[in-house]
Amino acid sequence: MGSPKYVMAIDQGTTGTRVMLFTKDGLPVEGGWAYREHRQIYPRPGWVEHDPLEIWENTKLCMKEALERARAGPGSLAAIGVTNQRETVVVWDRRTGRPVYNAIVWQDRRTAPYVDYLKEHYADAVKSKTGLVPDPYFSATKVWWLLDNVPGLRERASGGDVLIGTIDTWLIWNLTRGAREVQTPEKGGAHVTDYSNASRTMLFNIQRLEWDDELLEVSGKIPREPLPAPRPSSDEEVYGYTGPEVAGLLGGASVPVAGDAGDQQAALFGQAGFSEGDVKCTYGTGNFLLMNTGGRIVESKHGLLTTVFYSLEPGKAVYALEGSIFVTGAAIQWLRDGLKIIEVSAEVNPLAESAPDTGGVYFVPAFVGLGAPYWDQYARGVIVGITRGTERKHLARAALESIAYMTRDVVEAMTADTGLKLEILKADGGAAKSDFLLQFQADILGVKVVRPVVWETTSLGAAYLAGLAVGVWGSVDELRGNWRAEREFNPRMDAAARERLYEGWKAAVKRALGWAKEVPWAYGY
Repeated sequence: MGSPKYVMAIDQGTTGTRVMLFTKDGLPVEGGWAYREHRQIYPRPGWVEHDPLEIWENTKLCMKEALERARAGPGSLAAIGVTNQRETVVVWDRRTGRPVYNAIVWQDRRTAPYVDYLKEHYADAVKSKTGLVPDPYFSATKVWWLLDNVPGLRERASGGDVLIGTIDTWLIWNLTRGAREVQTPEKGGAHVTDYSNASRTMLFNIQRLEWDDELLEVSGKIPREPLPAPRPSSDEEVYGYTGPEVAGLLGGASVPVAGDAGDQQAALFGQAGFSEGDVKCTYGTGNFLLMNTGGRIVESKHGLLTTVFYSLEPGKAVYALEGSIFVTGAAIQWLRDGLKIIEVSAEVNPLAESAPDTGGVYFVPAFVGLGAPYWDQYARGVIVGITRGTERKHLARAALESIAYMTRDVVEAMTADTGLKLEILKADGGAAKSDFLLQFQADILGVKVVRPVVWETTSLGAAYLAGLAVGVWGSVDELRGNWRAEREFNPRMDAAARERLYEGWKAAVKRALGWAKEVPWAYGY
């Protein structure tokens, strides 16, 4: 067995699972990656679910494939880091490891009535303790719904028969299940989450860095016992070691599972956003902007969220201001799978570039409501400005432009909250490969947009956190030295044209707001 030379990152996202291997230089190992999509399950309008067992099986397949493609033998891994789609909830039997219900995804809107109750009675408590605003996006009301609607689940949860967690918790439990270091009667796995993921549940006090008894009570009397232990994102006391099921994929090796962060926090970490005021935008299924606010908890007045960025020691955290946009890249998937105007997602860029403009069309992809800065759970998607001359190329361009417009919405709120004018936006995520999108983003913002050499910064951030815990890297300053720009996009649009286009966008958004409340019967409310 060779000496450990790679760190593995498991990036479990909304549409698929990616596994990547990284070197000490913070670069991907040639060939050392794998990706698999999983099913999107839509039982009713506004409901979104995933099969947790499918996600776990895909994770194992990707781990095996990434190692084989990199020709990485037993003993080549120093550590494993996990990053994940946040807020998505899994409840499973602690003895069998079987989920009691599908995972309820962060995009799911079924809990809107529960959220209305929290907004009316506990909005201030939620905001002051969690940094969040009541919304179906977060985990709390999903757990509440499960306890109310899965027969016998509340009794099983109170009796200690089930475990509750977000996707990181589900993966870490399975990765470490049956390991000799885990001392549980059921030979289960380590039942943990990190502070950043916990801060997205609407149940976690971000000042005290622990589950909050009042929030557990008012959010459907959620018992504390089935919840995971909150831990730092990276710590010398690793979460656990790979169990027998996973060791078989790793050539019999027992590897520390040592890093954990929500996907957006991991992306800012991978972008070396360690200075106060650093901002990144991840272009994925949704768009997510984070600004590092250091040790300060900044309360937003303009529709943003306060969240834990990361933690390297128990009881302490670095915080961030966040703007969450629910549907961006998912809108391109809808053009592919719903409207079928493209066959593969990559076709959207040349199709959009074939149109000099959108012909006056604006597309607001509020499929599951609008997040920051609007926080309207009843908003729904609209396409406005259609004429007889509208073609599919105009829709493709409008879809890409909508991503940039929604990002500007968040930047405007971020500037208003902090008084800091954005100078550079670091871009990452799958959709950041689009030169067209990033150029339009620079144009509509009026600021430089920079894409790094390693654009899968979510995976890189998870690897960094795991590697820090086991000594692959010694400090965040060492990680900062790894960051390099691949391309810069400077604004070219006339300021008057920029503002005229943005005014049209805001007019289109007004037509999307509150629509589902006008026709609740159409959305299962």
